[in-house]
Amino acid sequence: MGIQPRGYRLSSLPTALEKPLQFFYEYIRSERELSLHTQQNYKRQLSTIAEQLVSFEVTDWTMVDAGWVRQIASKGMRDGLKASSISMRLSALRSFFDFLVQKDILKANPAKGVAAPRKARPLPKNLDVDEMDQLLSVNEDDPLSIRDRAMMELMYGAGLRLAELVSLNVRDISLSKGDIRVIGKGDKERIVPFAGLAREWVANWLKVRGALASGDEVGLFVSKLGTRISTRNVQKRMAEWGQKQAVSSHINPHKLRHSFATHMLESSGDLRAVQELLGHANLSTTQIYTHLDFQHLAKVYDEAHPRAKRGRR
Repeated sequence: MGIQPRGYRLSSLPTALEKPLQFFYEYIRSERELSLHTQQNYKRQLSTIAEQLVSFEVTDWTMVDAGWVRQIASKGMRDGLKASSISMRLSALRSFFDFLVQKDILKANPAKGVAAPRKARPLPKNLDVDEMDQLLSVNEDDPLSIRDRAMMELMYGAGLRLAELVSLNVRDISLSKGDIRVIGKGDKERIVPFAGLAREWVANWLKVRGALASGDEVGLFVSKLGTRISTRNVQKRMAEWGQKQAVSSHINPHKLRHSFATHMLESSGDLRAVQELLGHANLSTTQIYTHLDFQHLAKVYDEAHPRAKRGRR
């Protein structure tokens, strides 16, 4: 029968369900030589699936089609399983069905085309306005401190991605116009406005940049080695400033970008404008960044769109 995991109890299954499982367990033990841990996981998942199929009055693996596989995934969701657990369950089922196809018990693998539910994307955290003021109150006048404040002011003031920040060249900044040429994801170019303290501190940095930058370096922000600063260096410096300024939460570049989006939306309520500023291709991405839910969007649409007002008196 092969190795049974600790706590594993063989249930009374119909022979047409039970026998192929035992062949599979022996196969992963002796031929594939999977680890004991993996064998136990496969047995646990497949045992649960087989018992569910019995409850669905499915008594033979040849009766299982893609619809039944989706039922298994749906039941996992109803039972409160995480997306990662359902994905693991479906992975075990695919491997088992591949074995049955190999043994000519099935003609095709019915689990191949069934996707696991997407893992929930955790909402990024933002700093409130007071925390941003605390972080950005950097008054040291050495070139590295001026550079760091300019980078943080620009990320928060223009909502840049980390990769966009480090790839900026001096020629991409126009202090007179108050705008930046940014190359975003997919090499898409956008022009982003920046003003106020962001503009002021970029100007301060440009005055001292020559003390650090190599003569032929075109990058806007440079390290103490004189070359374009790396993403890792930016992450490290921002985390250090978060600690130095006694900000309660860990500081990273994305948190500044998300704070920009959140504060802009709270002040303006203009989701489309924030989408353009962030360089998002899809409005749904901006919706996630800004903590909005669909009900809020629907309400805005109903109140604002001319065609949504039809029938109102």
